[in-house]
Amino acid sequence: MRVRDEGWGDADRDPGALVRAALDGGVRVLDTAEMYGNEDVVGRAIAGVRSEVFLCTKFGVYWGESGRFDDWSVRADPATVHRAIDGSLGRLGTDTIDLYYLHHRSDDTPIEDTVGAMAELRAAGKIRRLGLSNVTEDDIKRAHAVHPISAVQQPWSLAERKVETMLPLLRELGIALVAHSPMNHGDVGAAGRSTAVQQAAARHGISTAQLSLAWVQQRARTLDQQVIPLPGTTRVSHLRDNIAMSTLELDDATMSELS
Repeated sequence: MRVRDEGWGDADRDPGALVRAALDGGVRVLDTAEMYGNEDVVGRAIAGVRSEVFLCTKFGVYWGESGRFDDWSVRADPATVHRAIDGSLGRLGTDTIDLYYLHHRSDDTPIEDTVGAMAELRAAGKIRRLGLSNVTEDDIKRAHAVHPISAVQQPWSLAERKVETMLPLLRELGIALVAHSPMNHGDVGAAGRSTAVQQAAARHGISTAQLSLAWVQQRARTLDQQVIPLPGTTRVSHLRDNIAMSTLELDDATMSELS
């Protein structure tokens, strides 16, 4: 489950309740990021249950002063890597991160330098595994040559399927795929499929976003690809709906419609 930072105002969005509901529902992977601005909230929510959680966070993406959604930059130099982990550990209230991701590829710092610094964190016991997010196949090959990469986090949804070309490389290197934005922030009608998506969702009695989540899991099974879908949520009610999608199987006709 990706824990985002959009408004924790009401009871349905209480982060402690959200984490408890996730654990009760069988969710064990919690994903956040320095950029989301909520690591301290997540840290308080998992206090007392840290051993039950596979905790993931990310570094390297930073908001600009304007606060606009499109105003951000990437910093992935070794000094930033070491500074970022200490901040995340403090905010999350833990002494180690189970999976630590580079949040986005950098055009300024060679990925070998970034991963080399991440490997130093692992040697120091501050992280257990290294991950990459929003990267290219070339990035993965170069990074993996420095230190084994445990997971790659890429977008995968009805509207965003480019990651499928990356699957052979991930299998070859033994890297897990984590699918972020499987519901594409609710916008899953791209590529001329909006009518088919809406009709299929209506037949199954679910939202188009939930259909996309179910589709990712079914598509992965079709491709014989293990995947960890990472739907973001701030509401307990949405979390429960998302958990229910893990057991929904779409029929062949529906999958064909959405292809």
